[in-house]
Amino acid sequence: MGSHRRLAPSGFDRGSTAAVGLLSVAAALLGAVPAAAAPHDDRRAEVDRLHTEAEQATEAYNKADARTDTLREEVTTAQESIARQQERVNTMRDALGSLAGAQYRSGGIDPSLALLLSAEPDDYLDRALVLDRITTRQAGELRELQQAMRDLAQDRAEAARKLTELEKGRKAVAAHKKTVERKLAKARALLAALPDDERAAYRRGSRSGREDLTALAGAAPASGRAGAAFAAARSALGKPYVWGANGPSGFDCSGLTQWAYAQAGVGIPRTSQAQSGAGRHVSLAEARPGDLVAYRDDASHIGMYAGNGQVIHAPYPGAPVRYDPVGMMPISSITRV
Repeated sequence: MGSHRRLAPSGFDRGSTAAVGLLSVAAALLGAVPAAAAPHDDRRAEVDRLHTEAEQATEAYNKADARTDTLREEVTTAQESIARQQERVNTMRDALGSLAGAQYRSGGIDPSLALLLSAEPDDYLDRALVLDRITTRQAGELRELQQAMRDLAQDRAEAARKLTELEKGRKAVAAHKKTVERKLAKARALLAALPDDERAAYRRGSRSGREDLTALAGAAPASGRAGAAFAAARSALGKPYVWGANGPSGFDCSGLTQWAYAQAGVGIPRTSQAQSGAGRHVSLAEARPGDLVAYRDDASHIGMYAGNGQVIHAPYPGAPVRYDPVGMMPISSITRV
């Protein structure tokens, strides 16, 4: 018996074969694009991630470094104060000792009072008051010496505490520095492994805008100091990113904004997190040149609004201070100083 299967016309056979062939070629071509691009895309994403983590570690470094600077100044001030207090205590003890000696030689004071002056003075007064020949003047001077010695002991203890905290801060700074250097070295190696055209494309568009914000209208700075800070930031365009630096030859992100406001005579904190809270928050629609734009949930990056949907910022190592779209990363706050 013959088969009941209907045979397709020969024309359809040729057409379907050709179509299948074209589809196969197209699928192969389409499939080849992501396969070839994926390694480069992965490397670029990894570089972005490393730069983000390095920036977070840089801000932690800046915070620890600023704290150690403050402690160093406080310790120096405390040590100078302690030296002055010790000199005063020595002078007071010498004066009391001389007076006691003179009175003893004239028979006017008990010998035990002179001995008291060579010991710790905490209980000078209590014991000296039982001597009926101690004068009102001596009692007052003994009280003053006693208080001075107590103040000196307290200040020494506080200075010792700050020295301990300073040493911990130094270790934290060193640890953050190693973290930054390690991540940046890995990012540099990944960038170097990219083909020249991919590397150039990354540097051109590594922080391209995520939305079209060019329609935002430009506006004048909100104040004279904001205008002066904005002018200073513009003068830094083209300067290199140097992590941990706050100008004038190189900057990290918060170093640029701190330096720019310093040129306007305004002191703001060192880190991006602290800068984001250094004024009044405004909306993006209200933003004016000179306002500080903090990025990511942890405010680990910061730039200065430039108007027309742009910011001036120090992006990352290898990229100079430049303009970029304000929407280049998720905005966490906009602060008017």
